[in-house]
Amino acid sequence: MASMIVISTTAVPDHVRGALSRWLIEPAPGLYVGTVSARVRDQLWAAVAGCVADGAATCVHPADNEQGFTIRTAGQRRRQISDFDGLQLVRFLPEPPPEP
Repeated sequence: MASMIVISTTAVPDHVRGALSRWLIEPAPGLYVGTVSARVRDQLWAAVAGCVADGAATCVHPADNEQGFTIRTAGQRRRQISDFDGLQLVRFLPEPPPEP
C-alpha cells in the first residue's frame, strides 16, 4: 500500500535531487513530498543516504508506532534523532568550539 513521505535535503549533489524529482514533487527547494510504496521509499532513501556527501537528508514516513511516523536521517547535522522508550525525539549536539 502506498503512503505519503516527506524528504528534506540540504546541500546534496544534483543527481540526488534529480532522482528524487522523478518520484516526488518539490514544493520548496530541497523539500520533496509524494505517495510511494514502501519498496520505492526504501530504495529512494538508500540512494539518498548513500550519496549525501557533505550534505544532509531527513525522511519522515508513516509507521505502526505510537507516534504514527518514523524519522530517518543521513549526513552530519546538529540535530540527531534519539530513541527514548520507543519515541523518536530530537536532540541537539553542542556547537563545535570556535577556531582560534
